[in-house]
Amino acid sequence: MNKIKAVFIMLFTLLTTILNAQTSTMQNSDIMRSNGKIYVVMAVVITIVTGLLVYLFQLDKKIKNLEKDK
Repeated sequence: MNKIKAVFIMLFTLLTTILNAQTSTMQNSDIMRSNGKIYVVMAVVITIVTGLLVYLFQLDKKIKNLEKDK
C-alpha cells in the first residue's frame, strides 16, 4: 500500500509542476517547439523519471528482503 501511495504522491507532484510550468510565458515553448528541441527535452525528462522510479522500486525490494531476513 505504501508503494501505491508513494507513486501517487510522485505523480501528483509531477503533474502540479507541469501545470505550473504551462502557466509561464509561451514564448520559450514556442521557440523550442519550432526548433524541435522540446521533444529532446521531454525525452530526457521521461528517461530521468523512469530511471528514478526503477531505482526506487529496486531499492524497496532490497529493503524488504533485508527486513524479512531479520
